[in-house]
Amino acid sequence: MKTLVALSRIFVGVLFIISGLIKLNDPLGFSYKLEEYFGADVLNIEFLIPYALGISVIVVVFEVVLGVFLLIGYKPKFTVWSLLAMIVFFTFLTFYSAYFDKVKDCGCFGDALKLTPWESFTKDVILLFFILILFFGLNHIKPVFSKLPTTILALLSFIFSLWFGYHVLMHLPTIDFRAYKIGNNIAEGMRIPDDAPKAIQEFTWTFNINGEETEIVTDGSYPTVDGEYVGVETKVIREAYQPPVLDFSIETDEEDLTEHFLSQENLIVIVSYSLEKMEQEGALKLKSTTDEALKNGYQVIGLTASGNDAKQRINEIYNLNFDWYLCDEKALKTVVRSNPGILELDAGTVMQKVHWNDIEDLQLPKVERKIESKKENAEIKNILYVVEGEVSTKEKLDSVLASKNYKNYLYTIDETVLDSINKANNSNYDGFMTVELHKE
Repeated sequence: MKTLVALSRIFVGVLFIISGLIKLNDPLGFSYKLEEYFGADVLNIEFLIPYALGISVIVVVFEVVLGVFLLIGYKPKFTVWSLLAMIVFFTFLTFYSAYFDKVKDCGCFGDALKLTPWESFTKDVILLFFILILFFGLNHIKPVFSKLPTTILALLSFIFSLWFGYHVLMHLPTIDFRAYKIGNNIAEGMRIPDDAPKAIQEFTWTFNINGEETEIVTDGSYPTVDGEYVGVETKVIREAYQPPVLDFSIETDEEDLTEHFLSQENLIVIVSYSLEKMEQEGALKLKSTTDEALKNGYQVIGLTASGNDAKQRINEIYNLNFDWYLCDEKALKTVVRSNPGILELDAGTVMQKVHWNDIEDLQLPKVERKIESKKENAEIKNILYVVEGEVSTKEKLDSVLASKNYKNYLYTIDETVLDSINKANNSNYDGFMTVELHKE
């Protein structure tokens, strides 16, 4: 029994520390998963959603600390009882999720390792088995060190966990396990290989044939049968392949510009899943950074799930000189754990990614600006050129750009902007370029 307890102690302790540290590396991601569990479709305890981040930090810190406590033998009774209570709760949660098909990924190992609901439940059952061994063999769990070093190690594990959680919240995850990490290409992450597994579904059709209900199973085709249709039930036998990047897009209300922007070089993307919830201190830093990027030849766009009114209001309040485009909120929360967050893309490859707290670390050396149409194969011929608020010519604007003697620079073919210009001037421009000069 003593040997079995020792092996169980090492296995459970190490697993809890690894699992806890992975989630502690990204507490915001775990809080989004908790919000999913708290939702009306799962546990229906929506009043906890506003506290999801605080709960996620407490849970993962407790998880790491319990793993350390178990390994060093600090307060064995408290530790084992806490482990048992935690694993019983999570075993119930994963079973509920798996049986009722509520949450597709439990988030046990964050984005580092995706587990299906039934895999998560199996993992928890195995852990429960080993924790029960610890529970019944509690007398065999002894401190590894004397009382003082054990207490110091326990305290240090708690302090480190709190510091690490705070650090990644104020910056970004130390290790990025997501598909949008630096060096990854978003366009490639969206592609589905030709030989990727397809979804396999089973359709159970019910017909009333001669007064009796009869079930016919097909792979989706409608049965040829002489009877009255009653209903159909579907069952997924095998899920289709899902690419690493899901639901990412760059859109206006009228068109999808994802392919265009993911082919652009030197693109700065400001990400805010909700402009209404954007951190004010972070928003105040955007003006100087985006102006510098525009001046140095970068193209700047914003991505948000918020509506047009919020986009216009934000640009007016903070005097921002770039256009906002639409993207799914969940996708944006995955792109960067910051609101706002900033990315540099080069032909779809993530070159830089920073939290707004670290916006000063964004490297913006001068680059050659390439102006291209947002519409594939479209040719922009009729452009309105404006220098210092006055209609000008392409030649004069080009000379200003070449001299670098300008403060702000904007190029757009956004239809909303062009519609207002064309209505006001009874014109038909399909492009707009404007330059604001440095004041003497």
